[in-house]
Amino acid sequence: MLRFTEDHEWLRLDGDVATVGITTHAAEQLGDLVFIELPKVGATLKKGEAAAVVESVKAASDVYAPVDGEVVEVNDAAAGEPAGVGADPQGEGWLYKVRLADPSALDPLMDEAAYADFTK
Repeated sequence: MLRFTEDHEWLRLDGDVATVGITTHAAEQLGDLVFIELPKVGATLKKGEAAAVVESVKAASDVYAPVDGEVVEVNDAAAGEPAGVGADPQGEGWLYKVRLADPSALDPLMDEAAYADFTK
């Protein structure tokens, strides 16, 4: 099940590790992505802090950490081919994986229906 933030990030939980990326809505708003800066494996993230950067021909945008935790994996393919993130942002275009400090941190995040209403 996906969860969404008001900053247009999505998370998919697998055990205590969440895969994080930008939403399809965000990718459509940004347009063609030309550069992605990912966090370092082992970095400790705090909810609300900038964790990554996505840059398009239109603008650069921070990707905020939706939860506290430690980065356990990054999608090097996404950094090497930013257009792939725009093509499949909620699939193969994931950005990084974070081990949650507290799994209950997902509770206040939106489900797909709430996010769809939010982006109307």
